[in-house]
Amino acid sequence: MRHPSHATAFLLLFIAALAVAPLLLPEFYVTLLNYIGLYAIVALGLVMLTGVGGLTSFGQAAFVGLGAYTSAYLTTVHGVSPWLTLPAGLLVTAVVAVSLGLVTLRLSGHFLPLGTIAWGISLYYLFGNLNALGGHTGITGIPPLQLFDLEIKSGREFFYLIWAVLLVVVLATRNLLDSREGRAIRALRGGSLMAEAMGVNTPRAKIVIFTVAALYASVSGWLYAHLQRFVNPTPFSLTQGIEYLFMAVVGGVAHVWGAIVGAGLITILKQWLQDWLPTLLGQSGNFEVIVFGLLMIFVLHRARDGVWPILMRLFPQAVSRVRVPDAELLARRPLPESGSLLLEVTDASKRFGGLVANDKVSFKVRAGEVMALIGPNGAGKTTMFNGISGVDPLSSGAVAFRGERIESLPARHIARLGMSRTFQHVRLLAGMSVIENVAIGAHLRGHKGFVAAACRADRAEEARLLHEAALQIERCGLAEQMYEAAGSLPLGKQRIVEIARALAADPCLLLLDEPAAGLRYLEKQALADLLRRLRAEGIGILLVEHDMDFVMGLADRVVVMEFGRKLAAGLPEEIQRNPAVVDAYLGGVE
Repeated sequence: MRHPSHATAFLLLFIAALAVAPLLLPEFYVTLLNYIGLYAIVALGLVMLTGVGGLTSFGQAAFVGLGAYTSAYLTTVHGVSPWLTLPAGLLVTAVVAVSLGLVTLRLSGHFLPLGTIAWGISLYYLFGNLNALGGHTGITGIPPLQLFDLEIKSGREFFYLIWAVLLVVVLATRNLLDSREGRAIRALRGGSLMAEAMGVNTPRAKIVIFTVAALYASVSGWLYAHLQRFVNPTPFSLTQGIEYLFMAVVGGVAHVWGAIVGAGLITILKQWLQDWLPTLLGQSGNFEVIVFGLLMIFVLHRARDGVWPILMRLFPQAVSRVRVPDAELLARRPLPESGSLLLEVTDASKRFGGLVANDKVSFKVRAGEVMALIGPNGAGKTTMFNGISGVDPLSSGAVAFRGERIESLPARHIARLGMSRTFQHVRLLAGMSVIENVAIGAHLRGHKGFVAAACRADRAEEARLLHEAALQIERCGLAEQMYEAAGSLPLGKQRIVEIARALAADPCLLLLDEPAAGLRYLEKQALADLLRRLRAEGIGILLVEHDMDFVMGLADRVVVMEFGRKLAAGLPEEIQRNPAVVDAYLGGVE
């Protein structure tokens, strides 16, 4: 992490350069900078949508068109003040974005970008075929913006407005990503299963970032309409949408400042190619498109993370640990009385076509006990976990948690009731620090939304969430790794991070899927001590594990599964002597 003084100095120098640029540069370069600013606003939305949220969109140019055409139509046909057309354009864009998002974001894989291409093309032709919008000829005579008695007409005057808006959007985006909601967005890249299990409403998070990215594009369109004072469909085509995505990717699709770098590089590069290639080749034509395409392929091969991370490596930064602020402790969930029934699974079955993974399995877990679920590979243990936690619902049977039927509830609702879990295959966000990963577990214990995060009105709550994450990390013995990237830790410690993340949710029932896998002997002992402390506090623990020494020295009761069925249940010593269990594990003994 950069030292705050370096970041502040860089920002102040950047703002100072912007302030004097229109006074010193020729008109051509001011115009170029205006377009870089407009493009960067759109690319910032793609940083959040694609780079952080993992959702690819080729249709952002259509949202630019919505903002531009709304203002153009209202000002020229109905005489509405240009300043009032900005909220009108944002409203129209939000309605369209939510409507498209509800349909498009249900798609996954390559179907999602294809969906964005489809509606991007549709909106482009809509702009060109509506007579009210001037058809392909467009709308002329758009009035200039006026601030008190000053008309903002020239490119030099518009420069300050465009870049002021861009800096506000940069600040809002950085604030948003550095928040509870920002971590929920980042969790989308780790897969919906993990995010939902931590209580994140992933459909809502996707719709929100899709809409926010569209609103950024709409603001850019509004500025464009009053800068040009003329609009037609050409700048809002699919080709321009692809170019916006290139800007985000080339600059650094996961980095806020990368949007500005990418917009600047591609805009300037295109201009240079248009000027130089006819001179070099001795003839005119669209040769710049060919060269530009080849250069993009080269960049995608050689700098997949974009240019911004390369620039950061060229300027070594002082590294400092973020001090977790002292904050009030989060409210704790009242734990049920030790020995009371927490979880009751009755005739649980899960079928995948003709394969029966779980076949009428029943068991109970009580508060203040460790229940171990064991069995050979392929016995259906993880499938049972997924069914209980709502990640992959059961085909039939009943699951009651704290007296409430939950088998038909989504994972995020079950998490809210007090059930938290880890995964057989570790699901951490490798590029995020340990404390940020653990703080995702505390998502449901905060309430501030996207607007509060963007305006920095969530700092008190954020301090409490990070403080809680730090406490759970220390509780699990990883205080020294708190600020390291989670992906840099060995597998065993990554599993401990998952346990800390689950504890940050303040559960009364923990589902641990092979928590001791990859741990050394002393680490297993430390984990066993931690689980005993949790049991003593009254937390119920349902454990899947292959290490029999670990299980038999820790579990209060054991359920053995084989081929999806419950083979045996009882105390650890009973299970060890059970002939059917011995036969299942060892193939029989003399």
